[in-house]
Amino acid sequence: MDINFQEILNKEKLRQNNSIVLIASENYASKSVREAQGSIFTNKYAEGYPGARYYGGCEYVDQIEELAIDRAKELFGAEHVNVQPHSGAQANMAVYSATFDSQDIIMSLPLDHGGHLTHGSKVNFSGKLYNFKHYNVDRESEQIDYDALHSQAKKINPKAILSGFTAYPREIDFEKINFICKDTDSLMIVDMAHISGLIAAKLHSDCVKYADIVTSTTHKTLRGPRGGLILSKNKFSKKIDKSVFPGMQGGPMMHTIAAKAVAFQEASSQDFIKYQKLVLSNAKLLAEKLAKEDLRIVTGDTDTHMILVDVSNYGITGKFAEDKLNNAGIIVNRNTIPYDTKPPRVCSGIRIGTAAISSRGMDSEAINIISECIVDVLKQRKDQEIVKSRIIKLAQKHPINLD
Repeated sequence: MDINFQEILNKEKLRQNNSIVLIASENYASKSVREAQGSIFTNKYAEGYPGARYYGGCEYVDQIEELAIDRAKELFGAEHVNVQPHSGAQANMAVYSATFDSQDIIMSLPLDHGGHLTHGSKVNFSGKLYNFKHYNVDRESEQIDYDALHSQAKKINPKAILSGFTAYPREIDFEKINFICKDTDSLMIVDMAHISGLIAAKLHSDCVKYADIVTSTTHKTLRGPRGGLILSKNKFSKKIDKSVFPGMQGGPMMHTIAAKAVAFQEASSQDFIKYQKLVLSNAKLLAEKLAKEDLRIVTGDTDTHMILVDVSNYGITGKFAEDKLNNAGIIVNRNTIPYDTKPPRVCSGIRIGTAAISSRGMDSEAINIISECIVDVLKQRKDQEIVKSRIIKLAQKHPINLD
């Protein structure tokens, strides 16, 4: 193996093992998932779909893709599943292409209120090619005002209402959104990328039974490989499949689809449900601990794996907090908060997630240490190297199997 590659790989292993990852969109795939993704299925080109490929020699990749589809259907109760999208962004792109023209109005939460880049941001393909109109969270509660959403939808008559977010820590009432969509004759589309693991474990309200189309990533709380997923009602199946291939992509990544099949099986286990319960309890406790230290928790609490923290009470920015915590081995990302007065590259908040630390088996004892270390760093009340040493010790107590 190339020595430079091996050196970099070893350094990354050391970084992952010796740091505490609190990035809400990151997790640790199991050894079985990584073995599937690193398998010989990476060698196979397979444009098309099972039973209708444009290459020979696809008999076994057909079986793998069908296995992934069947497992996803069972896990989420979906009528139709497409496992080929390379990412969540490409899943969204395929859905938009299959469903909308440039004039159709799509309602979504904007990026600075917790939505995703692909939910109509002007710097993204979604905002450039499609007609997004945004609804906002309530200024006081920082949560979705479903009555206000309903009123706005009645006024602008959208083709679809998009929900499911990237920096919104509260449980989403998909039943209410479904009612609003039916009342306004709008399609219900959900991006469940962040909460798919919680939904699979039935610890969050279920969007799949209500929505016309659901997109997701397969990593984050679902703990699979980095990739995308589309679930839909059968009536949208042909348009979506054609939009993914040949519309948006060429050959699917069969090794990643193999890893998705493994991850869906893992997510159907009792151990996975136990894991997701730990994710939720860790997030609740961490939010509580940080709030007691005068860090403002956006929306006042969390119902998911995610905590959005306003650090401005400490007289610092989200960028400053991210940099200082990263240097101490606590990995977070800066994040805008609703009605943020600072620009996105600086912002007033940090986003914290408990999916990765929970995969390492960290519980309340670890949360106590992590919360103390976060505050020590942000208040600069302890030397950074002392905090880093404490973080390394905690990380080494909960090793990751990276071999």
